[in-house]
Amino acid sequence: MAAEEESSPLLSSTSTSKTTSTSHKQTVNTKRSVTSESTPLLSSSSSTARYDGEADEHDREEAISTEPRPSDAASSRSTKKSRRWPSFIAMGILGIVVIVIIVLAFIVPEAVQEYAQQAAVIEPTNLALESITTNGVRARIQANFYLDGSRVTNDHVRRVGRATTWVAYQLESDQTKVNVRLPEYDNVLLGSAVVPPLVVNLRDGDVTSFDFVAEIIPGDVEGIRIIANEWLEGRLEKLRLNGEADLSIKSGIVPLGTHTISESLVFEANKIPAIPQYNITRFNVEDGPMEGSMLADVSLSAFNEYPVELDVPELAFDILVPGCAISDQSILVAEAVTKEVHMKPRSDVEAEVKAVIRELPESLTTACPDSTSSPLDNLLRQYMHGDPATFFVRGSHHPDGDTPKWIADILSSVTLPVPFPGRTLDGLIRNFSLTNTHFTLPDPFADPDDPDSNPKVSGNILVTAGLPSEMNFGIDVTNIRATADVLYKSKKMGELNIKEWQHANSTRVEGKGDEGAMLKIESRVIDAPLNITDGDVFSDVVSALLFGGETVRLHVKALVDIKVQTTLGDLTLKEVPAEGKIPVKPLPKGTIGSVDPKVGSLRVLDTTSDSITLQALINVTNPTPYTAHVPYANVHILGNDTVLGSATVENLDITTGPNSNILVTAKWNPPMGGAHGRKIGRDLISQYISGWNTSVTVKAHRDSIPGQRIICKALSRFNITFAAPQLDLPGDTPGEKSHFIRDTTFHFFSSTATFTLVSPLHYNTMYLDFVNATALYNHTDPIGQITYDLPFSAPPGKSQTPRLPVEWSIGSVGYDAVRKAIGGKLKLDAYANVDMRLGNWQESLWYRGTGIGASVQL
Repeated sequence: MAAEEESSPLLSSTSTSKTTSTSHKQTVNTKRSVTSESTPLLSSSSSTARYDGEADEHDREEAISTEPRPSDAASSRSTKKSRRWPSFIAMGILGIVVIVIIVLAFIVPEAVQEYAQQAAVIEPTNLALESITTNGVRARIQANFYLDGSRVTNDHVRRVGRATTWVAYQLESDQTKVNVRLPEYDNVLLGSAVVPPLVVNLRDGDVTSFDFVAEIIPGDVEGIRIIANEWLEGRLEKLRLNGEADLSIKSGIVPLGTHTISESLVFEANKIPAIPQYNITRFNVEDGPMEGSMLADVSLSAFNEYPVELDVPELAFDILVPGCAISDQSILVAEAVTKEVHMKPRSDVEAEVKAVIRELPESLTTACPDSTSSPLDNLLRQYMHGDPATFFVRGSHHPDGDTPKWIADILSSVTLPVPFPGRTLDGLIRNFSLTNTHFTLPDPFADPDDPDSNPKVSGNILVTAGLPSEMNFGIDVTNIRATADVLYKSKKMGELNIKEWQHANSTRVEGKGDEGAMLKIESRVIDAPLNITDGDVFSDVVSALLFGGETVRLHVKALVDIKVQTTLGDLTLKEVPAEGKIPVKPLPKGTIGSVDPKVGSLRVLDTTSDSITLQALINVTNPTPYTAHVPYANVHILGNDTVLGSATVENLDITTGPNSNILVTAKWNPPMGGAHGRKIGRDLISQYISGWNTSVTVKAHRDSIPGQRIICKALSRFNITFAAPQLDLPGDTPGEKSHFIRDTTFHFFSSTATFTLVSPLHYNTMYLDFVNATALYNHTDPIGQITYDLPFSAPPGKSQTPRLPVEWSIGSVGYDAVRKAIGGKLKLDAYANVDMRLGNWQESLWYRGTGIGASVQL
């Protein structure tokens, strides 16, 4: 019969047998290693007998039938001679049988032992725990036993064994106590079992069904603890057990003596049963009835793959978590009690566990040496990242009064690591918004490692998070901080680093219908550094905001530290993974045009032959919903795609809506634009003072924000063009264009003219070194020409020029118009070329004015 997976040889590698009448010992090398559930039960001449005793009765009847009856004896005496040969034959047969038994029991035990080792097969069918006693357990064991001679490899041994077992037929044992020891651990007693009398069939192929109850008593608790811990820690490569018993056996009516049986079994590590896989089918945590406590309700399910049936009573356990280091003592966090568990062979097993968590010990929440994380932080980090978090389960030192002491001693001596499945918090964040956003540009004078060297973001954060169904206890968020990656279209744009704790508050919102409960968290984040790491992505975001017209959604992946208040006290949850979307509204169409810059006043700070450095107070309108603080920024001013100068702002605060008196330092320096820069600059100023519709372009460059090359490179891809700032000149009326020449007076007889000039400078005086001007009537008819080469000044505000000589265009329509307007007014145009001087700066400009009011006097 082929050996099946659960079939096992009854005899192992090493056995020692000794009868009570002799001290002879013999050792037999095994022919089959024991590396499975197979368990050798008999050695040498010992065998396991049946429990039902039917074979005993059968043998007894056979033995009794061989004894002569009295009537037969009398008849024998009367017919002694006639019956002599049959008597001799019967006595001879009996003698042969006795001799064979003696030979089998004492002469050929080595061959029989080798046969039994290889041929014996045991098939366990069921193991049930009938009851737990004060000293141990009563276990009902059911199994099938038979000898399979085809398993024996040696032909001689197989023939001798089959012949011997055919003659012996059965072996019967008395009640036997078996002690199991650990020879490699100072021979400590692992346990003992009391096995009732058994009868076993020995003939090849005959099946003996065992069904008996054995008393199993645990041995030294320390030995059990050592083996369990080495197994749990993975240090148990193999386990050698040594069973010892004084076995009294007989075959039929023939006693075979009492033998001291010593059998060794070796289990390899990969053959030792492992902790079964289990599933957590229910997990619920809620506030406890006592202040400062929580209750945990857990249901577990596992499959029992063994033919074992037992009822596990209610047991008490301590739940512990790892300390800072492996060598540190584990930390007690909860006390648990299991309900009675009914275990059936090869079926699912359900277990109910109730645990109470009281005030958390200080060692659990205190930061570890040379670390910022506590044991609780490490445990929660594993759980929230989806990794199994390891708990330790140990039998309680103070069990329920109904728990036998031997069970409490064993369970409390073994600490079992139990992996608790982690749970990722993906999808926990339902909504993430940032409102009242305020931006702060980097401080150019900050050190590279200083947070002020990065842009900063402030705003109101509103987070709606779904609560796991198992969290049914009160929780209040008091503070948050986070580090986050900011992505746009799955590409990382930068990093948001909120190192400082930000005040927060939370509100629990119960779900409707099938929706779970949610937690609404609000916080005001102030000056969170935003480090731009990819200029190209940042450029895409800016482009989408300026020109996209649709809401820009930034994806945030964050690790959040949260301070919460619970029944157990104040806790800090570190590196909680969170994801969300930040919707950023784009700038409305026409936003740039609605900036509407106006220059309030101008002050010249410095001049050179090619440049002017000046300060201006500018009024602008911020049409966006965002505010900003700019410690320092410098941009180029362009005209016709040529750099003509630069502008700088410092410590600028931009609010929504109108912003007044923004101090801007500008430098007019057309040579920055190359060979054509001066001409382009000259034309731009000429157009501007002539009242034409002129525009300027502002563009960032690589040093716009010192130390922020990535941001500057991204911003330099964009040009912002808007109308040239309108000058606030004295006497201007709303809705009218500003005119530098306010009015003109012609003196007809003296052929001179005077002009009222308005200077945009509030603190500096300009000079006109040369004037060549022509006055026109009706846009085309010349009135006269002025040529004047003596310098005169144009101080701040209104001023009047000296009388400038006029050469009339006599006979022209324009001249007639002037003559007819004596004592009155008329509108005229003026074309002029002027040499202007301001400090060291000089420039030749042209002017085209229309609709200039002129008075004509005699």
